[in-house]
Amino acid sequence: MTTSDKFHDECGVVAIYNHPEAEKLAYLGLYALQHRGQESAGMVTSNGSSLRQHKAMGLVADIFTPAVLAGLLGSSAIGHTRYSTAGDSALLNAQPILVQSNKGALAMAHNGNLVNAQEIRRRLEAHGSIFQTNSDTEVLVHLIALSKEQTLPEAMADALRRVEGAFSLVMISPDQIFAARDPHGFRPLAMGHIRGDKHDTVVFASETCAFDLIGATYDRDVRPGELVMVGPEGVSSHFYAPAGPQSSCIFEHVYFSRPDSIVFGRSVNQSREAMGRQLALESPVDADLVVPVPDSGVTAAMGYAAESGIPFRFGLIRNHYVGRTFIEPSQKLRDFGVKLKLNPVRSLLEGKRVILIDDSIVRGTTSQKIVRMIRNAGAQEVHMRVSCPPTISPCFYGVDTPSKKELIAANKSVEEIRQYIGADSLAYLSLAGLKKACDENERMKYCSACYTGKYPTLLVDVQAISPLR
Repeated sequence: MTTSDKFHDECGVVAIYNHPEAEKLAYLGLYALQHRGQESAGMVTSNGSSLRQHKAMGLVADIFTPAVLAGLLGSSAIGHTRYSTAGDSALLNAQPILVQSNKGALAMAHNGNLVNAQEIRRRLEAHGSIFQTNSDTEVLVHLIALSKEQTLPEAMADALRRVEGAFSLVMISPDQIFAARDPHGFRPLAMGHIRGDKHDTVVFASETCAFDLIGATYDRDVRPGELVMVGPEGVSSHFYAPAGPQSSCIFEHVYFSRPDSIVFGRSVNQSREAMGRQLALESPVDADLVVPVPDSGVTAAMGYAAESGIPFRFGLIRNHYVGRTFIEPSQKLRDFGVKLKLNPVRSLLEGKRVILIDDSIVRGTTSQKIVRMIRNAGAQEVHMRVSCPPTISPCFYGVDTPSKKELIAANKSVEEIRQYIGADSLAYLSLAGLKKACDENERMKYCSACYTGKYPTLLVDVQAISPLR
């Protein structure tokens, strides 16, 4: 059971090729992507002839101390920050996964979820393969090692054609970096460069906010079905599989990605502000203040306030310094977990009609506590507005979501949810409104299975896997 009552961010990946301080750039890139996973982090570097690895449980800044980075000196690197979506939360499942294989030393870091991984794993184990982790990423590593293709790029393409689901991944060998996305383009993966005196550094990351920190220029996204190879010969790419119907995760724009990132070629901040504006058009209400649930509700609330003309105020203050451990009073305090993170500004809220903006409602437990907190601070009315549609189905593409029975919108009507959280009114952004906010030109095709229950792939597609040769 999660305590934040939010969908959990999947993972973040970063790759650096051809830089004298690749390990430091990878560290900074992971630091910028910390919001995508806080359980573990890891890095593999290359000095041109061999690979070195370090990974641990915890946060990026705690794991990669100056002494650790000094032992990872290299000209190329890949890194990963993890929240477990497949496999236990344990060090053995931390990534990148490094192996010595018949294709040489290689390491892989993966964001997503392979929906047919368990079926492939059972077949590989029946043929004698021994797995070291519970992670679905290791299935890909085995498929690469077992491929009859002669070169590493060909073996990687062969392996990628055998898996089904969502993946944006980076891989490193002693002299090359690889990056790939699944044919549907579920998860983001951006490509950029840092201008050098003689040769440019090539970089990849889950979000462009990582580029901003290391001074890289965003060039483009790795395309669905594309495998990009970077090595001594330069940059090359080919499509290991034809692009399928595009199904990029719309929740990246709703919640996961940082607002200062460009994801799927679009500004996240622009999308979220448009969500708030559209929500104000669809579900107006007479009120005195627009108050965001920080931090993820801030940009949508600014859009709602701008469109409605109702003043925007930070009526809830977030404590950003809540660690993993704290002393809880033995005398149980009501709503202690939420109060630890959020505190109402009574002088702003007292006697006011408040529009409360959040990005989503998952189980409803946290929303209930926040509404109660604002009422206790003296608010006259509390009107809840949500900048996405009701979440009715779990995700199978790299997001840790509750089961359907735990999703409040899958089991209650909007009116029943309103009563449960104790708001005076409740309204969600429509699916059409969300899609318009994320792409006013209607060129992008997003996956919205968590709102519709209609999945773009078969959850297990055994027939699509060609026999292992």
